[in-house]
Amino acid sequence: MSTIESSSVTASPVATAIDQAKAERRGALIGYLPVGFPDLQTSIDAAIALAENGVDVLELGVPYSDPVMDGAVIQAATLTALSGGFRLRDVFTAISAIRAAVDVPVLVMTYWNPVLQYGVDRFAADLVAAGGAGLITPDITPDAAADWLEASERHGLDRVFLAAPTSSEERLSLVTEHSRGFVYTVSTMGITGARQDLDAAAKTLVGRLRSAGADYACVGIGISTADQVRSVLEYADGAIVGSVFVKALADGGVPAVAEVTRALAAGAAR
Repeated sequence: MSTIESSSVTASPVATAIDQAKAERRGALIGYLPVGFPDLQTSIDAAIALAENGVDVLELGVPYSDPVMDGAVIQAATLTALSGGFRLRDVFTAISAIRAAVDVPVLVMTYWNPVLQYGVDRFAADLVAAGGAGLITPDITPDAAADWLEASERHGLDRVFLAAPTSSEERLSLVTEHSRGFVYTVSTMGITGARQDLDAAAKTLVGRLRSAGADYACVGIGISTADQVRSVLEYADGAIVGSVFVKALADGGVPAVAEVTRALAAGAAR
C-alpha cells in the first residue's frame, strides 16, 4: 500500500504540496523550526518567512525536555523555548496564525509522550481545528501507534513515520503502509545537524522504500546547503532542512531565516 493510499479520508495536503512542486519542476523543500524559539511570536514570524521564501511544507517542532534525536543547535533552541514558558497549546496557536498568513501545509514534529499526555484524540482534534496537516513522530513506530493510526484516520491527518538505513525490509513495508504524506527518510544514523557530506545510504534507502511501495520519500538529517538539497532531490521527493534554519534564526532573526531559505530553495529547481 502506498503512502497516499493508506488513508481513505481525504487527499493528503502534504502529498498534494509535493505534487505541486513536481508540477513546477521542483523538488519539495521542507523546513523545520521549533515553536516558541526565541519566543512564540518570533517563531510564528520565522515560519511564515520560510513559507514566503520557498519552503513547500512546514515542520513545527514541539520543544521537549529529552530530545534524543536532536542535535546541539535544535536542543539549545528547544531548551530556550521551554525556559521561556512554552506550553503545548502554543503549537495550536502558532499553526492557526501561520495558516492565516500562508497556504502551506503544517506538520508537527513531536516526540510521543507530549501527545500521549495531552490525549491522542484530543490532540488530533485540536490539530485539525488549528489547520494542521498531521504529525511526524520520530520515536514511535506504526506497530506501537494504534491510537494514533485510529485518530489520524478519523480526523484525516497525515502521519509521517521514520525509516532508517538499518531498517529491515519488514519494517520498511510497515512504515510505507502506514505513512501518509511521505516517509521521513533518515539520511544517516545519529542526531540532526548540518553535515559536510550526506550519507550515501540515503539514496539506497530511498530505493528500498520505492521497492516497498512508497510514493513519497523525503530525506532529512544533515542537509544544510543548496548543493545538498539539489543532490538529494535527484532521487528523493523532498529535502528536509532544520538546523541551518534554527541557527539562522538564532544568529540573525527572521531576516536571516528568509535569506537562508531563498538560498536553499534555489537548490530545489530540477
